[in-house]
Amino acid sequence: MTDPQATTHDQPLEDRVNNRSQRPSSRAFREFIADGWAPRPDALPDRSPAADHAAERRAAVGRLFPGERLVVPAGQLVTRSNDTDYRFRPHSAFAHLTGTGTDFEPDAVLVLHPVAAGGEGHGEDGPTHEAVLYFRPRAGKDTEEFYADARYGELWVGERPSLEEVAAQTGLRTEHIENLGDALAKDAGAGQVQLRVVPQSDSAVEAQVAQVRSAAQLTEGAAEADAGLAEALSELRLRKDPYEIEQLRAAVAATARGFEDIVRSLPRAVEHPRGERVIEGAFGSRAREDGNGIGYDTIAAAGNHANTLHWIGNDGEVRRGDLVLIDAGVEVDSLYTADVTRTIPVDGVFTPAQRQVYSAVLEAADAAFARAGRPGTRFREVHAAAMKVIARRLAEWGMLPGSAEESLDAEGQYHRRWMVHGTSHHLGLDVHDCAQARREMYLDAELQPGMVFTIEPGLYFRADDLKVPEELRGIGVRIEDDVLVREDGSVENLSAGLPRTPEDIEAWMARLRG
Repeated sequence: MTDPQATTHDQPLEDRVNNRSQRPSSRAFREFIADGWAPRPDALPDRSPAADHAAERRAAVGRLFPGERLVVPAGQLVTRSNDTDYRFRPHSAFAHLTGTGTDFEPDAVLVLHPVAAGGEGHGEDGPTHEAVLYFRPRAGKDTEEFYADARYGELWVGERPSLEEVAAQTGLRTEHIENLGDALAKDAGAGQVQLRVVPQSDSAVEAQVAQVRSAAQLTEGAAEADAGLAEALSELRLRKDPYEIEQLRAAVAATARGFEDIVRSLPRAVEHPRGERVIEGAFGSRAREDGNGIGYDTIAAAGNHANTLHWIGNDGEVRRGDLVLIDAGVEVDSLYTADVTRTIPVDGVFTPAQRQVYSAVLEAADAAFARAGRPGTRFREVHAAAMKVIARRLAEWGMLPGSAEESLDAEGQYHRRWMVHGTSHHLGLDVHDCAQARREMYLDAELQPGMVFTIEPGLYFRADDLKVPEELRGIGVRIEDDVLVREDGSVENLSAGLPRTPEDIEAWMARLRG
């Protein structure tokens, strides 16, 4: 007789997750579940409005790396706990080059295969690469995957696309993910084709690329080559195309509606022992209703919590008489996100001390806007314009050890005690977009049409900071807007629909609260 205990011990750990339930496996069941389903629709989906823009982006990348095979994974599911995964969000480079958005598709891989010069489809101005999208298409209802596979089965995760459907939507050639290995190895063994893969995107795909490189003796300089691809893909996003700008406008509009929901939620937040979470929940509900979700963890920081720059615990009270700093953005289905901050009085009216700090931050923001709209402005100069105002106001309040000019000197910087972060960052598919771009393409670059970035000065006076006048301690203020550089070099405040001045905020809150 078999010892049950010994059988359990011999079972691999990864298989034990199935011990909690039984799966039917009889032949009769398999035949029964495969039968009696309505036919799938014959019509293919429409071509995505992002498809043509994505094709232009792929062409631009291909021109930078002629003759090389470029591998851009969507990424893998990430385990949250045990057998539960986080909601999937594809790598931004993959989303940018495919235009797929939302949750397409764990383990998918975009490969740009080099087209040989003089070969079919390659002219003097012809394409340098053919793009192929590899993923696992849905299986038929007569397969075990359909009902038994919790990762891919349609009874578990819903209807999944076919190769033909994705090809129609994206304009890409599509192939089964099982063909990826052979595709990566093609011509690599002869040393004819170099490979680059986006680093830290999908460990399994990176391992496949490493295996091909090792077999072809192409490992020298591989890390630098991959970093170069990541850099190029990041810099490609520095200037947004018309589709991207449209998506960012939609994200900002949804975010503005979320801020209105927050104002309406304040009475309940005041009554709740964790009122910051009431605020967070109000915005999160809007983000899920109007978009894919939040673009980053919402900061709902009341009172002194506003002086912790990345306060995301959101477990504090919301007290009457305090300010609450909300930094939040809706990510729409295309995965473009807004990033907006407003600091508002819980009671709907600023106190004199709160207004003093708020007005200084607003003045700094306006100075940054004015500088951003001047032709020839470099990205770093937007921050410098805001800091001049911050240093001047702090000097007037007697908080600096010397003059504003001495503080602004590189050897001083005393004012940065109360604003340690930068004033601006690029915005797009990532809340801190284009993060792998070179310094000369980002911080030191001139502002160009199509760039979208934030302007977000702040002042943060912690309750325990004895260098701050007593009446200002515990006050934290940030004002953040999303900015587009127009074709004529001027700038547009995409988030201007949300009030910015103390007077407008008070009137806005009064209207929303009836």
